[in-house]
Amino acid sequence: MSFSAEVRDELARCEPACEYCNLAMLAALTRVCGTLSITGPDRYRVAVATETGAVARTMIGLTHQILKLKTEFTVRRSVLHKVRNYLITLPEQPDLKKALVLLGILDRTGGLVPGIPHHIVARGCCRLAYIRGALIAGGFVADPRGDFHLEIAVQGEAFAHALADLIGGLGIHARVNPRRGSFAVYIKSAEEIRRLLELTGAHRSVAEIEDARAVKSVKNDVNRRVNAELANQGRSAGAAGAQVALIERIERAGLRAGLPDALEEFCRLREAHPDLSLRDLGALADPPLSKSALYHRVLRLEKIAAEHDASGA
Repeated sequence: MSFSAEVRDELARCEPACEYCNLAMLAALTRVCGTLSITGPDRYRVAVATETGAVARTMIGLTHQILKLKTEFTVRRSVLHKVRNYLITLPEQPDLKKALVLLGILDRTGGLVPGIPHHIVARGCCRLAYIRGALIAGGFVADPRGDFHLEIAVQGEAFAHALADLIGGLGIHARVNPRRGSFAVYIKSAEEIRRLLELTGAHRSVAEIEDARAVKSVKNDVNRRVNAELANQGRSAGAAGAQVALIERIERAGLRAGLPDALEEFCRLREAHPDLSLRDLGALADPPLSKSALYHRVLRLEKIAAEHDASGA
């Protein structure tokens, strides 16, 4: 089962906080993955197609419980994608128009409602239930072991922005993006995805996200340390090579024999260990020397070579 399917299944099992929460969730389910057909004056038909068992189960259960409407249920299997497709149909029946008004899909005159009616999401718990229903119906949550991404695919720009605003009321920034004839309400921030799922009741999924974030944090820290170490090694190797070249330059100029003992000791150590950093090289000296002590000797050698070049000898 994909992570999205796990999230949907968990959300579908959440208990309502008040008597109106199930109505809000059913309204979102119907709006996000339902298709309304108008067959004549005040004659309607609704079809809800989904590949998610949680959506089909919740849609049928709430339709019978709240709306008391008749449903037709068909299961089809996709040969191409090897998944089941569920089709829930609310056929033409006497109370269907009244139910569509109650769900905020039609207004009382029979016109389509572009956004989300206030009476559906008047309470804070009902707002969460509506978002939960939208996530169950059209939500996608990327596997947290990869990139963090959550989106809800919906029809209608006005509805997409209304849903984004509803999520924004929770302090979570959701964006809207056109997506091949539909619209995606999406969130990219791992922390905001975690907060949204936690608020809507997907606590087990939130725990998985936290675990994935912890693993990513450790991996990123290790990568930073490795990269820093490689960079340090690269700088050390470059500095060591320059020091070997400096010693060869001094020797060619005939200055090696006259070097003080401290500088001659550095030259011997560097020639014997051309790949070591100054810190590691100092540990081999007798007695051991600090990195700054050896660096001071390098500066003295550079000064000797520069003075020799300036004298033109």
